[in-house]
Amino acid sequence: MNMYGIEKLGITSPAEVYRNLEPAVLTEHALRRGEGTLSRTGALVVKTGKYTGRSANDKFIVDTPSVHEDIHWGDVNRPISQEAFNALWDRAAEYMNGKDVYIFDGFAGADEKYSQNFRVINELASQNLFIHQLIRRFDDEAALDSFQADYTILCAPGFKCDPERDGVHSEAAIILDYEQHRALIVGTQYAGEIKKTVFSIMNYILPFQGVLPMHCSANVGEDGVSAVFFGLSGTGKTTLSASPDRQLIGDDEHGWTEDGVFNFEGGCYAKCIDLDPEREPDIYNAIKFGALVENVVMDPETREFDFCDDSLAVNSRVGYPLSHINNIQPESKGGIPSTVIFLTADAFGVMPPISKLDRNQTMYYFLSGFTSKVAGTEIGIKEPVPTFSTCFGEPFLPLDPARYASMLADRVEKSGARVFLVNTGWNGSGERTKLKYTRAMVNAALDGSIDDAEFVTDPIFGVQVPTTCAGCPDELMIPVKMWEDENAYHEAAHKLAEMFHENFEKKYGYVDEAVKNAGPKA
Repeated sequence: MNMYGIEKLGITSPAEVYRNLEPAVLTEHALRRGEGTLSRTGALVVKTGKYTGRSANDKFIVDTPSVHEDIHWGDVNRPISQEAFNALWDRAAEYMNGKDVYIFDGFAGADEKYSQNFRVINELASQNLFIHQLIRRFDDEAALDSFQADYTILCAPGFKCDPERDGVHSEAAIILDYEQHRALIVGTQYAGEIKKTVFSIMNYILPFQGVLPMHCSANVGEDGVSAVFFGLSGTGKTTLSASPDRQLIGDDEHGWTEDGVFNFEGGCYAKCIDLDPEREPDIYNAIKFGALVENVVMDPETREFDFCDDSLAVNSRVGYPLSHINNIQPESKGGIPSTVIFLTADAFGVMPPISKLDRNQTMYYFLSGFTSKVAGTEIGIKEPVPTFSTCFGEPFLPLDPARYASMLADRVEKSGARVFLVNTGWNGSGERTKLKYTRAMVNAALDGSIDDAEFVTDPIFGVQVPTTCAGCPDELMIPVKMWEDENAYHEAAHKLAEMFHENFEKKYGYVDEAVKNAGPKA
């Protein structure tokens, strides 16, 4: 039996070792092993059990002298000792003995100058299928024959930690060791942990190479000029970056170099809850053979999905390769962006639907990473719950966030890219802005026609707001005009401004005064 070198990792006596199996074979293995079932369209459907999303409190970084000064330690980046990690790794490797082992050797980064080779070792065939589709695959056997891993990820969801013994918080643990170039994922079957571990590693490596890693989608026009879309879940990042007039580079993780933008991945990982074939046809039609569906309710007889049923998880997902969707950029690369878009869903109804940012505002709103949601089942603006996620990807940033923000500001300044803040959320009428209006504003930003409008300064947020946009009602452009009670507007706007200030002072009080002063005027 060919061990492919895993004996050096402590896996010395597996039952069988499988390397880079094709999706069809991995699907057969998963079905035979009882890991899941097939949908009507041929997608593999699994339930991930207790963990249906990322377990943020169970993530750690190994604290060693070589990385200690680089890591932005805190509630997101928690330290664990090298000794504790090594002991846990050895126990997880021993757990894999006697079991079938699935290896995927691939890479992250469509730009070969900055790509990293990843070896992912899985206990489950279904998870190996997921990572086979999500990161990038080698085209020829020669590349696999000479493969050398830059980082190795061991993923054993069946291994349960003992918090007292292992020095972790629960039965699950996600631990990154940047010094030994290893990562361990145990106790959780949620496949997104693997994808985001790869992303976290790229976020650590690339800034030292002068590349800005970004949690964003990206597309490119016929002229080769690209655009990037930052946004948290529910803001429309995937929907708005999918355009019939532009090719999709990728929907989630990218790098910005001196030459342009490149995708880290070879696939997409999309939310399925309330999935609508008319609103998001690309995702809907991608759920076919070769895709892995997590925690979506399916009729056992007809094998039809009920995307509106959240009894298994609100965070239901599907992972699929880029080849499952139309209108993609085949090389997963694009030229230097001319447009950067920050997406937010403001439930207060006070932020402009689109506005232009200067350099300091770019850093402020990038660091803030604001969106909001409403508690309960009713969509509205009466009880908005703000959410701030640094650089629109706080859980995956090992370095000081100000470093990523400065890199973005420098890239924007050097390229001459224009930065827009787009509110895809609610307005003073209590209704969410219609997608057709948001898309009209985004298209105007992309083609430059929005620059022909008259701009005014928002009195609270300080951003430059166009008073008109083709295809949109004029009253929609200025937030206060959508409110019947102007005093109520000011009360809500100042309340949100105070939330911005509190968040920024708590997290980024150390940044330049010019950046701090670029925020809303409370």
